[in-house]
Amino acid sequence: MTIAEAKIRNAYALASERYTALGVDTEKAVAQLEKVAISLHCWQADDVGGFENPGGELSGGIAATGNYPGKARTPDELRKDLDLVYSLLPGSHRLNLHAIYIEADHEVPRNGIEPCHFSVWKVWAKANNHGIDFNPTCFSHSMSADGFTLSHRDEGIRNFWIEHCIACRKIGEYFGEELGTPAITNIWIPDGYKDTPADRRTPRELLRNSLNAILAEKIDPRYNLDAVEPKLFGIGSESYVVGSMGFYLSYALSRNILLTLDTGNLHPKESNADKIPALLPFFDELLLHVNRGVRWDSDHVVTFNDEIQSVTQEVVRNDALERVHIGLDYFDASINRVAAWTIGTRNTLKALMMALLEPQEVLKQFEIEGNFSSRLALQEELKAMPFSAVWAYYCLLAQVPVGLDFMDTIKE
Repeated sequence: MTIAEAKIRNAYALASERYTALGVDTEKAVAQLEKVAISLHCWQADDVGGFENPGGELSGGIAATGNYPGKARTPDELRKDLDLVYSLLPGSHRLNLHAIYIEADHEVPRNGIEPCHFSVWKVWAKANNHGIDFNPTCFSHSMSADGFTLSHRDEGIRNFWIEHCIACRKIGEYFGEELGTPAITNIWIPDGYKDTPADRRTPRELLRNSLNAILAEKIDPRYNLDAVEPKLFGIGSESYVVGSMGFYLSYALSRNILLTLDTGNLHPKESNADKIPALLPFFDELLLHVNRGVRWDSDHVVTFNDEIQSVTQEVVRNDALERVHIGLDYFDASINRVAAWTIGTRNTLKALMMALLEPQEVLKQFEIEGNFSSRLALQEELKAMPFSAVWAYYCLLAQVPVGLDFMDTIKE
């Protein structure tokens, strides 16, 4: 044992004593976190470019800023970047893949994609024990040039995107069956108006009908789970988004599919921490996309801020680690892309660790007794507890870098 390892274990032992005094089992917390699989988003490596049309222009509310060197140019480069990130994370994790990350030796229309175009991803995932989640790509395409897809008034354009999403569900089913863990196929569309619309209802009726057509074929939930993702607003849809929270909440609940909560797709005063316990009594499962909203832009690298802490607290407090699927959704081209991936994922895991170290039963008992002063005092005291010592110990056990050591690997 090195001197550094001995210090980490000694710090953990002292931290464990303090948590034990509060009724918290740190070993149990470590074991629980080890089972959590975060779905890493493939698009951090290449600025949401994909490999359908390398060098193509982004559109549909999507924009990546910055030109830091090291952007993945091929699927193999992207997978190598992913391999490095996974090696710097404790635990075993998943991949969230978009349809534009296709690998084909000829041009394939989006409504003609098939599982065979993603077979290399399947082979890689199986070899590395990664589950894969999937997403239709309803942006950056000539058929979405005016900002509408599944709610388009042109039936031909709607049908194109319906066929694309149906194809994506079949690819999700393929991944789920081949990898032994269900894929979540998450539908997000950019549809909306920049300025105030005259008719808010018709596009939503068209979207409802399109979704009905997409989901008409039942797929075994052992292989594929369907999800729909609301948006607050986007570039080009500042005044009206067809797939709003109200619409998708109603749709997902009525069709018994997953609702996606994106931590950046909210009004500034809203919080997904409030929504999670409100939705869990009605949904068997939810999908959480973690990023960081900054003013109008939602897709910033996750930091260890109040939002991520409160969201993960609610997942843990509601005993929902197996009911709330957690994925990442951000892209930053202004800094090292692998570092952005690693920092965001480790911060998400750190927040989960902090939540798992709460003495929940004690806090709940104070609440039942009406002892709100003790509840507040303990909540505040927990903020200064040595959770970072438990996190460092977990990283040591997982044989991944502790502290800032992961940056040494990235710099190499």
